[in-house]
Amino acid sequence: MFKKSRRKIVAAIMSVLVLLLVGTLGVIYTCSYFQMVIQNREMLKAHVYMYAPPQAMEGLMPPNMPPPGDGNWGFDPGFTESPMFQLSIFYTVALSYDGKVLETRNNSPMVHTDEDLEDLAQNVINSGKETGTVDNLMFFKADKDGYILVAFMDNTVVNENAVTLLRYTLIFGGIALALFFFLSVFLARKIVGPLEESYQKQKQFISDAGHELKTPVAVVSANAELLSRDIGENPWLANIQYENERMGMLVCQLLDLARTENAAPQMDHINFSRLAEGEALPFESIAFEKGLVMSSNIAKGVMVNGNSTQLKQIVSVLLDNAIRHSTEQGGIYLSLKKEHGLAQLSVLNKGDEIPREHREQIFERFYRADPVRNGEDKHYGLGLAIAKAAVLAHKGHIEVQCYNGFVEFQVQIPAL
Repeated sequence: MFKKSRRKIVAAIMSVLVLLLVGTLGVIYTCSYFQMVIQNREMLKAHVYMYAPPQAMEGLMPPNMPPPGDGNWGFDPGFTESPMFQLSIFYTVALSYDGKVLETRNNSPMVHTDEDLEDLAQNVINSGKETGTVDNLMFFKADKDGYILVAFMDNTVVNENAVTLLRYTLIFGGIALALFFFLSVFLARKIVGPLEESYQKQKQFISDAGHELKTPVAVVSANAELLSRDIGENPWLANIQYENERMGMLVCQLLDLARTENAAPQMDHINFSRLAEGEALPFESIAFEKGLVMSSNIAKGVMVNGNSTQLKQIVSVLLDNAIRHSTEQGGIYLSLKKEHGLAQLSVLNKGDEIPREHREQIFERFYRADPVRNGEDKHYGLGLAIAKAAVLAHKGHIEVQCYNGFVEFQVQIPAL
């Protein structure tokens, strides 16, 4: 139980940290990427607008066309004079409207040949796109009033730097998450530690109280029996005997719970089918006395590695619970089968639906869905806690389902 709680705490802490890390890095990298794309696109546009016409077009330019670099191009003068713009690598290909290459300006012929740039420019024109990215080159296409200019900007270094930054971020982020994982495990132990200590003290108290109460209950019972022989029937003495009997039942259940939770059971190969049949037999007469019909469907040869005493407790607790909470003229259905490597025990009865918020709590000790009932039926909310402890000791699982006016307790234990 506490291991599960620690795992949940660690999972919650790590989930929050991972979400924060991924969210923060995602926002930072997304904003940085779009900022870089916008900035590079603006530099590419500036380069296009400042581009001087090719020599092949000098005689064809409009007479009033201002020379490149003059006039207001819509950019801050400091923008084109910045080191970032000056150090950027640009490639340009000027083409006539009929697709003839007029001029290719290649500042880095060792990286991209003129033929490669001209092919890329033709592909850009054929694609119909004005701007975009191809092969780590951002491109921008513009009509320069007499020819088409396709400009490229090399983003290889920028992209490699971004990938390197991302790689190291992931590496150090992973190391940080690993450290946070061990820190969260430490914190989870600190958080759950006091609860686990309190729970262990409670279990020890139940065990000690059960053993301490066993002797006085036996003495009171013996003295009441002797006294009844001397004075005969007496209402006050009968009341003492009745309450002492209730106290004895509570002590027995406390001791059963303590034994089930604290002691590691001796495990043997058990024929669960034969054990369930034998344990169900006396409950048939009990059910009959209450006007209930009990039927069984127990598969033969279901074997488990378990403790016979605790397995009997599981069956008896569930059958007793079903009989006590069945509606009149109802039925009790016990089934046992082996499926998917598990021994699956089911006890079903017709009864009132258990509210969903109570279905986990009914397995807690001393829990009673009906607070008005205070043990007058000699049951103190320990039976299902004992059954759950026995199931967990067998590395199994127990749960309750309600549907169509029926209540079903299901137990799954690893089978042989």
